[in-house]
Amino acid sequence: MASRVLRWALWALLLMVLCGLVGVWWFGPGRAAGVAARLPVLGEVPAFRLVDSSGAVAGRGELAGKPWFAGLVFTRCRTACPLIVERMDALGAELGDGVWRVAVSVDPAHDTPERLRAFAAEHDAREPSWVFLTGAEEEVRRLVVEGFKLGVARTPEDDPRAALEPITHSTKLVLVDGAGRIRGYYDAFDEASNEALIEHARALAAAPGAAPASQVPARAVPPPKSGGS
Repeated sequence: MASRVLRWALWALLLMVLCGLVGVWWFGPGRAAGVAARLPVLGEVPAFRLVDSSGAVAGRGELAGKPWFAGLVFTRCRTACPLIVERMDALGAELGDGVWRVAVSVDPAHDTPERLRAFAAEHDAREPSWVFLTGAEEEVRRLVVEGFKLGVARTPEDDPRAALEPITHSTKLVLVDGAGRIRGYYDAFDEASNEALIEHARALAAAPGAAPASQVPARAVPPPKSGGS
């Protein structure tokens, strides 16, 4: 009887160890590496030179080392853009500092760094993982249209939507890995798509070779200057 109890105890212990190993793989780097490896490479972000909301130069090199997802916004927008920022903020809260949130202005002639700072503050986008970008119009277009492959266009003046949204643009979010490769497109306003982005971004951040958040300098969003517009 004693030997039978001992055998059952050993089998139970073995089962617990196996379950533990499976759990470590499922929630750890093993599964992350598997998910990351299955993500397609859909393109590569070109080298670009823009400025962030503090006026500092920002480009592909400054974002290298950890994954990031990007959305298109502009500060005069009163329809989709505030919702995109709100959604990106919620996604970033799920992902933490291991993933950048990058908002690219598609109205760079109007959106100075000062206006982006005020816009970020208005929408409470203050975490270090937030990056708001603007710059030369041709450089923005090259990044958005040629790099991200997303649509952006001026709304015709005779279009009733022009007053509220003088620029129309894609509401897709683009996921980019630490090497600057595009790994996915996600509908900003679709819950299932958002959940997929979270899973994929986490996998890229946790996969072997990804730089830990502590090793990549944070880019803080400074508060708006008094009297800035």
